[in-house]
Amino acid sequence: MSKTVLITGATSGIGKAIAQKLGRNGFRLILCGRRQERLDALQRELGEFTQVHPLNFDVRERDAVQEKIAGLPKEFQTIDILVNNAGNAHGLDLIQDGSLDDWDAMLDINVKGLLYVSKAVLPQMVERKTGHIINIGSTAGKEVYPRGNVYCASKFAVDAINQGMRIDLNAHGIRVGAINPGLVQTEFSEVRFKGDTDKADKVYQGYQPLKPEDVADIVHFVVSRPYHVNIADLVVMSTAQASSTIVKKDL
Repeated sequence: MSKTVLITGATSGIGKAIAQKLGRNGFRLILCGRRQERLDALQRELGEFTQVHPLNFDVRERDAVQEKIAGLPKEFQTIDILVNNAGNAHGLDLIQDGSLDDWDAMLDINVKGLLYVSKAVLPQMVERKTGHIINIGSTAGKEVYPRGNVYCASKFAVDAINQGMRIDLNAHGIRVGAINPGLVQTEFSEVRFKGDTDKADKVYQGYQPLKPEDVADIVHFVVSRPYHVNIADLVVMSTAQASSTIVKKDL
């Protein structure tokens, strides 16, 4: 019987690539996101390979998260794998110049949203004493870089939550691990630079960054390991990237 995977932030970038990779390999999908039209398009695309259930909500809305996950159809109620992928970055301001709205958005989605979704899914895993949580972190959760302040803080929190989850859920036989990508070419930088596509494009010029599909391949590898194997904490960067501030560019 195919496993059921719930993926947050599934409508673009890494989340979409994970959905496509797992869906084409027979995993049953619960795809979560804020953009219904994109969820519908993914359901049409992947429906020929597997069962797909779109779930439209914002991870920041605590009550909506609980209600939507609690209201899943019977065939999707047993969630075997949770991929906490939803995340965002806003701005590259010095701490003294930072926007409170940007700070709220990053902490609400990257930290609280991850917790809200996990809280809605974990009880059933604990009851069954089986399950797998994959938290999509970032190299920004391993190393603070200039002007990264609050975004890095949110990803350091993901790193800490990942470790805490693994400790707390150990007694219940639940696998918990994080995948922490470096520079991945997605809509991420467009959001960070508030729609300035020229500025966003420059982030990825002069070298070959990771692609969302690279991270999706790793997720597929992780969930395909024998159950006694848990990939607890994995950092992945493109060959051109040595750290958050050192990238070999051919410009």
